[in-house]
Amino acid sequence: MLLGYGYYSGLIYLIPGFLLSLYAQSKISSNYEKYRKVFNESGLTGAQVARKILDANGLNNVTIKEVNGRLTDHYDPRDKSLSLSPEVYENSSVASAAVAAHEVGHALQDKEKYGPLALRTYLAPGVAIGSNLGIYLVIMGLIFSDFLLNLGIGLFLLAVAFSIITLPVEFNASARAKEELKLFMSDRVMEGTEKVLSAAALTYVASTLVSIGNLLRLLALRNRSRR
Repeated sequence: MLLGYGYYSGLIYLIPGFLLSLYAQSKISSNYEKYRKVFNESGLTGAQVARKILDANGLNNVTIKEVNGRLTDHYDPRDKSLSLSPEVYENSSVASAAVAAHEVGHALQDKEKYGPLALRTYLAPGVAIGSNLGIYLVIMGLIFSDFLLNLGIGLFLLAVAFSIITLPVEFNASARAKEELKLFMSDRVMEGTEKVLSAAALTYVASTLVSIGNLLRLLALRNRSRR
């Protein structure tokens, strides 16, 4: 019965994050789809926007490369590389400029040794392992011992901490992106940039709510198992 009613009733904690995730995905899809079709007057591709901002901030050592996929854009502080998806890398759209500038924002954080980014980078390997291992430890803990259960919950707590740390990292990167783009983009481009980046920010908030909801669900499940 440990994985019966109590397990599924705890799903109520996931509802707020799930609903916000649906809304966030709808907003990012609609805004990205709209502004990927709007040309930015500078004529610069996403790769050129990224290179322009990097060079202006003395980051000539950061490499820019094209990677497969859609919205797979990211900055890797380990090898100082900026990876842009084909659509962002090659196109001169408002959306491409916004996404590229946001990723450059992370490079600027790295240059300044921005604390939350350094902490997130440090936690990332453990979170990747813990997110896969945690649920198995919880299930085994419900069957065998409180120690395994608490260890599994601890891994979920690490995931929550990671999600919370991600929020200032992403918000700050977007703020840096807008400040840099203002220097050479029109007000019309900036309006679209604001909408694209604001929609993206919602996805991080939703992810954090889902992580917190998962943790609350497991804590409630642990309390029921001890009755």
